[in-house]
Amino acid sequence: MHQTILQHRAETDIDPPQLRRTNRYPAATRRSGICAATAHCYASARSRRVRLGALVSLPMMRVPTSLSAAVLVTLLAACGKEVPKLPPPPLEVSIVTVQPRDIDISREYIAQTQSSQAVNIQARVSGFLDRRVYTEGAMVKAGQVLFRMDQKPFQAQLDAANAALQRNQAAMTVAKQNLDRTKPLAAKNALSQKDLDDAQGQYEQSAAAVEQSKAQVESAKLDLSYTVITSPVSGVSSYAAVADGTYLNPQNAQLTTVSVLSPMWVNFSLSENEFLRVQNDIRDGRLRLPPDMNMTVQIVQPDGSIFPFTGKITFADPSYNAQTGTFLIRATVDNPKGVLRPNQYVRARLKGAVRPNAILLPQRAVQQGAKGHFAWVINAQGKAELRPLVVGDWYGDHWFVSEGLAPGDRVVVDGGQRLSPGSTVVIAQVDGVPAAGASAASAASASR
Repeated sequence: MHQTILQHRAETDIDPPQLRRTNRYPAATRRSGICAATAHCYASARSRRVRLGALVSLPMMRVPTSLSAAVLVTLLAACGKEVPKLPPPPLEVSIVTVQPRDIDISREYIAQTQSSQAVNIQARVSGFLDRRVYTEGAMVKAGQVLFRMDQKPFQAQLDAANAALQRNQAAMTVAKQNLDRTKPLAAKNALSQKDLDDAQGQYEQSAAAVEQSKAQVESAKLDLSYTVITSPVSGVSSYAAVADGTYLNPQNAQLTTVSVLSPMWVNFSLSENEFLRVQNDIRDGRLRLPPDMNMTVQIVQPDGSIFPFTGKITFADPSYNAQTGTFLIRATVDNPKGVLRPNQYVRARLKGAVRPNAILLPQRAVQQGAKGHFAWVINAQGKAELRPLVVGDWYGDHWFVSEGLAPGDRVVVDGGQRLSPGSTVVIAQVDGVPAAGASAASAASASR
């Protein structure tokens, strides 16, 4: 209701005669720079406010300084005067100081484990598999029996070989005695030389037959021993490839596999481009390797945990793979508890290289524009300066900066999104520590 009364009174009321005399304000308008029309409007509005205040009692409010400035700017714009531009308040930023230092770097590669000695267990003789003795997938020791074959045919072959040996040994004994009788008679010309030669030849033939029989006996013994199939190494066993009762021959001689678990090989590949980049970094002094090139290999398991034993590089393939453009690198690591298993995917982390005098910059301090990466640097005058950068690899949540920064540069970390070249700033934090006087400066900026 009050609003209706105020609106009706404002529309019907007219200015008093003293307000229509505009020549009453020339000196004031000249001194303040406000035109007569504006002063008249202002006085008329003030007169209405006084009369309306008599009708409706309104509480008096203090006009804020900022509002008064806004009204003044509006009045100046109405008079056609140019509005003066106020300087923007300083922006609050956090900075870090560039400090080059030596950084121990590491590189990770997708790797796969491999048994250092994976032995295929095969049948050496043909015959029927009697039974499997070991437990599939269990750890086995060197010399442990894994399979047994039917021994009866091989035992029969051994017995036959022994019998042939005895027969030949008996024939050799007779031939030896005959030769011993022939020699003195031939010396007395009682027997001819031919008789002596025949006796000598018969003895030598029988002796050779004995040696042959001995070899056959040894062969039969070996064949019989091959019916008991043992593991030549200690390791983890695989499944049995054939079932009990299967006839084994050269075509299905594969029985199982035993893989040595310690030491374990870890294979990973290095691309040609990365290898050339490492060579260029070494040549330009951006990378320093150990004097003996003895890099340490740390194994990161699939769950992200670190394997307790480290390894060393023991082999590097001298040629590139024609299909992938990479070459193989092999590391050897101890695995006494068998935690790592063959063909397991892990990450190989190479450690030992150093990047001398490296400049690290937090990732949030580096921005990217149409011309590449850049950062905001605070110069000696406290102004923001855009600095183009050449960045390298990531290091945690930091960038390696190759070009664009110098020791002692102050780089904006937080607050850079609002900056423009030449912006005045207030430093709130330096290297994560609150800067002295930053809060006071911020308070003063807010009061303005």
